[in-house]
Amino acid sequence: MLTDKYARRFTYLRLSVTESCNFRCNYCLPNGPDCTSRKNEITLPEIKRVVTAFAKTGTKKVRITGGEPALRKDLADIIRTCKSVPGIEQVVITTNGYRLERDLDTWIEAGLDSINVSIDSLNPGTFQMITGDSRLPSILRGIDMALERGMQNVKVNSVLLRDYNASELPEFLQYVRDRGVTMRFIELMQTGDNRAYYKRNHVSGQSVKEKLLAGGWSQTIKSITAGPAQEFSHPDYAGRMGLIMPYSTDFCADCNRLRVSSRGQLFMCLFAEQHNDLRQYLQNDDSAPLIQHLHDVLQGKAESHYLHEEFTGATRHLAMIGG
Repeated sequence: MLTDKYARRFTYLRLSVTESCNFRCNYCLPNGPDCTSRKNEITLPEIKRVVTAFAKTGTKKVRITGGEPALRKDLADIIRTCKSVPGIEQVVITTNGYRLERDLDTWIEAGLDSINVSIDSLNPGTFQMITGDSRLPSILRGIDMALERGMQNVKVNSVLLRDYNASELPEFLQYVRDRGVTMRFIELMQTGDNRAYYKRNHVSGQSVKEKLLAGGWSQTIKSITAGPAQEFSHPDYAGRMGLIMPYSTDFCADCNRLRVSSRGQLFMCLFAEQHNDLRQYLQNDDSAPLIQHLHDVLQGKAESHYLHEEFTGATRHLAMIGG
């Protein structure tokens, strides 16, 4: 199993398949992706090889991210390929949802187990101000479709933004009252290109946590392949609430995930200063050299992301690797 020098074990791979996105979220890609963002994207054979190597070292869950993964015309094939690898138990995607209503059944047929959908406001006007897109009604219908199909662990992600959605907790609570979804608030993170925006809009998730606990919500226990969210349940609600607070104490202590970018680079941390190019190990089906490389470089993984010290590493924007 992949283990670093701090005895953290890695069972969760976040695999970006594109940096490109068709939304213009003002905290991520306000001007859209650059014109070279689709060059040299990881191919389907390379995806199978990297997932196979990770599976042989204990990875059980693969999350397909972007950018927006649905911009890949071969997304169903990517899902099917990941799910076919021995040892992989869960294949999930994070999406902005623009193709959800149309393509969900195809993704489920390919083997998709669950989805995370990014929705930063339930108010159509505010949603469009943040994302530059007006498809919120279709996205919400797509989420309801996922629930109707019996999909487990349907999650909605919302980045906390002081100027836009910081006052919408009551609306999100109402949304999960009768729906079996997990609504997750994510603290805005500082990247290389959003320092001024971050200073103006960052909201601590701790304030939301205190409101949840005061409202009778209880924190739940995470599974071994779960991500970094703290999750909360309430007996009067069908859904759950979650918080991802990267600036909280000991956030990195139970890190269980590694990232591979759409250009075949290993990100040992979202905010690492340097990345390891894996492309040379993905040109044939012999996974032994890649496995050895993963074991070797993982010993250099830092103890923390040091975001609290305003360290952003080489991450230009979150679409580089899907957050």
